[in-house]
Amino acid sequence: VRGGECLDMLQAMNTGHDGSISTVHANSPRDAIARLETLVLMAGMDIPLRAIREQLASAVNLVVHITRMRDGSRRVTHITEVQGMEGDIVTLQDAFVFDYSAGMDANGRFLGKPVPTGVRPRFTERFAELGIEISPAVFGASLIGVAPARGR
Repeated sequence: VRGGECLDMLQAMNTGHDGSISTVHANSPRDAIARLETLVLMAGMDIPLRAIREQLASAVNLVVHITRMRDGSRRVTHITEVQGMEGDIVTLQDAFVFDYSAGMDANGRFLGKPVPTGVRPRFTERFAELGIEISPAVFGASLIGVAPARGR
């Protein structure tokens, strides 16, 4: 989405029917949420910011952030769950983040990949209700000594 039509998108996403996907240009998962807020405001409706954030927190479950790297490749750098609201803030929790520490190959391409933060996303509960089982090991939950990443 690129403009005020974001308001229509949010309303459609919050009608009780599961399943939506969209793209937005942003520099991080947190910026993606802020960008969606701004785009809703571009619709010209007099909607309180808190109401917009509540709609976003209800409609958006997951942000998959793809970054264009210095080597020109595009890589998934964050898979971030939207967990809800705390006060006036939309809360986010990274489930996977790109491991830049893997370095680069001889051609200057990043070797890293998204790695689990050790936090099992809440959406896995909904998946279980639908009969989709995901091992906690996928999220690094079974790893000893892995400190969970902090929400933003």
